[in-house]
Amino acid sequence: MFRKLSRITQAVFRRNQREREMDAELRFHLEMETRKNRERGLSEEAARQAALRSFGGVELTKEQCRDARGGRFVETSLQDLRYGARVLRRNPGFTLVALLTLALGIGANTAIFSVIYGVLMRPLPYADGNRLVILHQSAPLARVDDMGFSVKEINDYREQAQTLDSVVEHHSMSFILLGGEEAQRVQTAVVSANFFDMLGIRALYGRTFLPSDDVKGADAVLVLSYNYWQQQYKGDPNIVGRVFRMNDKPHTVIGVLPPIPQYPSESDVYMPTVACPTRSSDRFIANRTFRMMNVFGKLKANVSVEQARAELSGIASNLQRTYPDAYPENRGYAATLAPLQEELTRRAKPTFLILLGTAGLVLLIACANVANLTLARLMRREREMAIRAAMGAGRGRLIRQLLTESTLLALLGGAVGLLVAAWGLQLLVSFAERFTPRAHEIRIDGFVLLFTLVVSLGTGVVFGLLPAMGSERNLAGALKENSRTTAGAMRHRARSLLVVAQVALSFMLLIGAGLMLRSLLKLQSVNPGFNPESVLTMRISSNWSRLATNEQYRDFMLRLLDRVKSQPGVLSAALGSTYPLNANSIRFGPFSRTFEIEGRPQESGAPPLTADVRTITPGYFDTIRMPLVRGRAFVDNDNDKATPVAIINQTLARQYWGDEDPLDRRVTFDKGEHWLKIVGVVGDVKQYGLDRETTAELYTPHAQNPGVGQLLVRTATAPMAMAYELRQTIYDVDPETAVDNVQSLERVRDESLASPRLTALLLALFAALAMVITAAGIAGVMALTVTQRTHEIGVRMALGATSTKVIVMVMRQGMTLVAVGLAAGAAGAFGLAQMMSSLLFSVKPGDPLTFAAVAAVLAGVAALSCLLPARRVTAIDPMLALRAE
Repeated sequence: MFRKLSRITQAVFRRNQREREMDAELRFHLEMETRKNRERGLSEEAARQAALRSFGGVELTKEQCRDARGGRFVETSLQDLRYGARVLRRNPGFTLVALLTLALGIGANTAIFSVIYGVLMRPLPYADGNRLVILHQSAPLARVDDMGFSVKEINDYREQAQTLDSVVEHHSMSFILLGGEEAQRVQTAVVSANFFDMLGIRALYGRTFLPSDDVKGADAVLVLSYNYWQQQYKGDPNIVGRVFRMNDKPHTVIGVLPPIPQYPSESDVYMPTVACPTRSSDRFIANRTFRMMNVFGKLKANVSVEQARAELSGIASNLQRTYPDAYPENRGYAATLAPLQEELTRRAKPTFLILLGTAGLVLLIACANVANLTLARLMRREREMAIRAAMGAGRGRLIRQLLTESTLLALLGGAVGLLVAAWGLQLLVSFAERFTPRAHEIRIDGFVLLFTLVVSLGTGVVFGLLPAMGSERNLAGALKENSRTTAGAMRHRARSLLVVAQVALSFMLLIGAGLMLRSLLKLQSVNPGFNPESVLTMRISSNWSRLATNEQYRDFMLRLLDRVKSQPGVLSAALGSTYPLNANSIRFGPFSRTFEIEGRPQESGAPPLTADVRTITPGYFDTIRMPLVRGRAFVDNDNDKATPVAIINQTLARQYWGDEDPLDRRVTFDKGEHWLKIVGVVGDVKQYGLDRETTAELYTPHAQNPGVGQLLVRTATAPMAMAYELRQTIYDVDPETAVDNVQSLERVRDESLASPRLTALLLALFAALAMVITAAGIAGVMALTVTQRTHEIGVRMALGATSTKVIVMVMRQGMTLVAVGLAAGAAGAFGLAQMMSSLLFSVKPGDPLTFAAVAAVLAGVAALSCLLPARRVTAIDPMLALRAE
């Protein structure tokens, strides 16, 4: 029967061939007749129409021909679409596997792209966002990258900068807000009156500041941030007009901001500069070296960033010559600016781009795997393709049919991938929050949907084109039983190449994940220099308006500390200006001050001596188990009536004294007006991150230099279990004191590792997904291979080949592909590792242990994928295998 069907099919094919030849002959004669008509002087169109009439043709306009071709194309495309849908429906196993593979690949890319677009590409939600800049002053010789601006410097740049349309200031302070259920510590942004006008921000409710609000003697007003309004007042629109008490004055809420990214830090409320007690004081305004403000500007139209930078550099040089005392030569001085969009995303960009690259590799692996599945399925459809070709389907039509099926499958995968992306989006938003204030702009919108559509269409073409290009040409051979055609061999080689590509790409991803995991393990093993176990931390903010002098503030904090120490379950307690790995300290960096050592005059032009100055109470080192190396710790007698003293860490001692003993040496921070005697040396602590170098630190006692706001308590029980009792103790001392940021020191340490941990987790998820897809691809190739060689294997076993030899033969074939893939992926993996070098800690990009371990794991998984089909074929009876074909 099959031979009869073959003869009929070949006869149909020959008939179609003859018809095509007749069509070619007809076209030839039409062309000759058209040429003769042109020679008689007719135009091109008239000559063509005359030739058609001579052969009995019908006159058709160009538009009619084009419309006819378009109609046929639409009709055949709809046929291809309907047929492709039926094919996918009749093969549920293939469709489900391919759909899930593509959904994971496309979903991962959609999720990561939503982050990239929302953070790096989306225009700033401000008016003329591309013209907004942030100004920086630095002291390069003192290694200070951003030292802030003073009021006088802001006025200088505002008056002299001709390339800027506007110059506004911003700084952040914390105040106690009274008038709610309890005292609240609010992070307050102090800004110029035209700050929101320059950004083009209109209030969601009420209004923003007017010039009259920033005039001395004006009523104090506040504008609430969107997040603070939602969290504390549940989005109450009647908040506008409500009066609170802050800094011993009534403050009226005049507006609520829309949800916008806040830079350089998140704030709860905003106030004009005249309302800030520090910023508005005459002493602060008159001092050129009182620097704590950030400065933003807007470039004038048609002014480039380079032009503005050049102008600022010139202004800085003039200021340095005019006020040499304010800009010492040994510290250096420079001013520059940067686009605000770059500043908002500077920390996020490297990590996000690497994640996008790894997600792209996952998609390529998914495409390769689905292309492999499609090739395997196409080998079972060779006779179908041959019959369709014999019935007159051209090669282009066959390719279009296969591409239609692959594109339809990819679009379905993209739809499911969108659900995957939406499911994981919140995790990515939480991750992005650690790098940029623009994280809340991440969402799946029209642009992201367009990206998903383009990626889906591109994916369909990529994994569908390779199988389509190998469609059967040898029709007679394809119709014969047991035939091994050239196209079949080409597809086998293509499948092998796809496996090699999958292994290579998976190797790259696994190397990236392995390096991040090793880096994370190294970070976790770093000795922070203190013991965080059983230590509770909380921020204490007193009402400054009631503690007007340093003495009042000092006595209040010491009285509060005594009450905390007397509570049951408290082993020790202390106060400090900050504590190790504090998130705010990490964000803003060291509080560096220049100092001089007694008997060691500063050399002209030499970099100044700097130290990160901290204030603590006695018991601080014991509470966090920070070792005392030499000398003594602070005691209660180190008060305002005793000799001023200081304790330094080992880094400062080594940096400025070397092998000398620093004990009993004196230092000064005010050119000799006051001296501090060094009475102790303590161990080094990782203050600003476990991956950061230790800074030179100097500690002063609170009783001599008031300035603490962080409470640390070592407890006999679980720290958080005592949080409520300690909070109530503080309220008993003063109900107008705000307490927040209550957490254990162990959690603080864990949070400092959150960014590298989440990065490693995401890379590990991508790598694991890639490895699973690759393993499935290898197993599929080997299963098809052994199925095609069933007859050969049956002969070998009938002639005496053992199961072990057959398994070794199959394994050798599969592992050869894996070895080639590993070799090809090694170069790409090293390149990826170099790109990730800024994210690594104490691990080299070419770390041999990581490369060896990853290669062993991937080879082991691949070997298992080869072994399963090999063992399955050896279980077949040789006689059955001989009759299989």
